[in-house]
Order: sequence, then C-alpha cells, then structure tokens
Amino acid sequence: MNMVPQRTIVDQVSGWFTVYDDGFVDRTWTGPPEFKFMSDPVPPHNSFIHGVATHDLFIHPDSDDLRVRVYLPEVPDDPIKLPIILHLHGGGFCISQADWFMYYNTYTRLTCETGAIVVSTYLHLAPEHRLPAAIDEAYSTLLWLQDLANKKAHQPWLSCKGDFNRVFLIGDSTGGNIVHQLAKRVAGENLHPLRLAGAILIHPGFLRSVKSKSELEKPESPFFTRDMLYKFLQLGLPEGTTRDHPITCPMGEGEALRGLDLPPYLMCLAEDDLMIETEMEFYQEMKEAGKKVELLMSNGVGHSFYLNKIAIDVDPKTSQETHKLIEGISHFMRNN
Repeated sequence: MNMVPQRTIVDQVSGWFTVYDDGFVDRTWTGPPEFKFMSDPVPPHNSFIHGVATHDLFIHPDSDDLRVRVYLPEVPDDPIKLPIILHLHGGGFCISQADWFMYYNTYTRLTCETGAIVVSTYLHLAPEHRLPAAIDEAYSTLLWLQDLANKKAHQPWLSCKGDFNRVFLIGDSTGGNIVHQLAKRVAGENLHPLRLAGAILIHPGFLRSVKSKSELEKPESPFFTRDMLYKFLQLGLPEGTTRDHPITCPMGEGEALRGLDLPPYLMCLAEDDLMIETEMEFYQEMKEAGKKVELLMSNGVGHSFYLNKIAIDVDPKTSQETHKLIEGISHFMRNN
C-alpha cells in the first residue's frame, strides 16, 4: 500500500496563504467567507460593461509566461488618442492577481473617470518567484508597450487608440515599490517613441527593519496586519536580505536620486497607514532631491482602503476618500 506523504506547514499568513515544506503554496482564501468575492477572478469581457471592456493577452505570442489585462473605456470614436496606465498590483509580492475583483472594481472605475487605457500585468508571486522577478516583469511589459509604440508589435486597442506619449505607471501597496524601481531602472534609457508622463505610488510598502512610530501605533485592519506585512516581505525580498533592502527601503537614497531623470511623481498616502511615517520620509527626500513630486493625502482611512468595496458601499468616509483619490489621480494625469 502506497502511503501519501504528509506535507508540513512551514509558513502561514492567516486567511491568505500557507507554505508547505515541499514548496507548494496554497493561496485559497480561508478568512471570513463574506470577503472572499474580493479575491475572486473576474473573467475578461470584450463587450462594454459599465463603460469598460477588458481583454487578457500574452504579451509575447510565442510565450505563455507573461500576461496582461487591458481595460478599454467606451469613448466616442474620434481621432483623439487615450493615455495609457501601466498598473502593477500589490499584495506584498506574495498574493493577488490582476483579475481579482477588488482590482477590477477599482480600475474599471479609474478607466472610466480618466478616459485612459489600463494595462495591468499578471505578476508572478513570491516565494516561488522572489524579487526582482516582479520588477523584471514590469520592465518587460513596459518594453512591450515600447514595441507597440514602435509598431514592432500590434494590439488593436492600444495600437489604434493609445497615446504612447502619455504613459503613466501606477502601483498599489508593494506595486508602488515596483513603480519606483521601474522608474529608476529606465531613467537612463531611451524609450522613444514611448514617454513616461508620470508615476503614481499608492500607499507604497516603504519601511525599515527598525519599526517606525506609525508601524507601532497605527491600528491594524483585518486586511492589513503587521504579521501579514512583515511575513510577505520576508518571503518576497531576495534571499538573505532584510526590509532595509532598497526595494522596501528607498529612504536614504536622496543623493542617488538627484542624478536620475525621473518622471513626475504622485504620492498617494493614507493618514492611518501603518507605513505613513516612512512613506512621508521618502516624499520629503524626493522633494529635497529636486524631483517633481506631489502629495495626495487621504484622511481618516488606512492602507488600500479604496480596494475594499464593502467599506466603500457602507461607510460614507471610505466612499468620499475613494472619490477624492480617483479625482486626484485624474487631475495629476490631466496636468502631465
């Protein structure tokens, strides 16, 4: 009789995922069932629903390794080209995907309100794919957009309707870390005829090994706990490194930033975010380095509040701050 080997749990983040000794990672949602829908995948739809159509594709036809989801707003059929937003999702480098409902709900709304085409990369996840894997994939997606701009590749929605002179990077949570790393990486490169018009960092995961005052004192939420934050970063960062790695701790790079040709930045922060103190430190450092950087503060709310549809629907404060956030992003894009 063959005995089925028993797996042993070696790491776990309650509700989100379990890592076993054979390397298998189970990302089945085990938290409160009423919240499960926010991590459910939303199938793409080529027809317009609520003013947006979506399409999934592999960016290299001969490879099934890197996918993107494209959001197209329903706009008048005229010669005006639409700005392009390259979205890099969060999840502590370890969870979430571009087709999760919480991203679909948010980026459908952003697509409609900005009139932009959104391209959201399906990033591979840690610990199976530790950093810099996600940064490399973001870079590959940007180079694919450059190929479209150069007409070396073709994608009907983007090639026909996209304005490659107005490409914006946007990242949620640790996706904001990826945005900053990508902007630094291409600062010395010639992306012509593509132009980076701006970088939007929403609640980026900037922190150190030594905890800040806000990390110690700000309230946790069911979707964002200290244990979750530190465990994900431990499993996402390169082996043998700490939270002082430049990907998570860009504070202190002021001198290095001075010589970089970075696009305008919009820092979207939340007053009750555990990481607000170190995020603000990075913002101040960008200003001191002479970089063009704006601050958009959401008051009375915490990390990634705008992704929580339940809170948006039942809490007027969350709804109001979400509206202000999207309007602030739209304003930044109109002016860059």
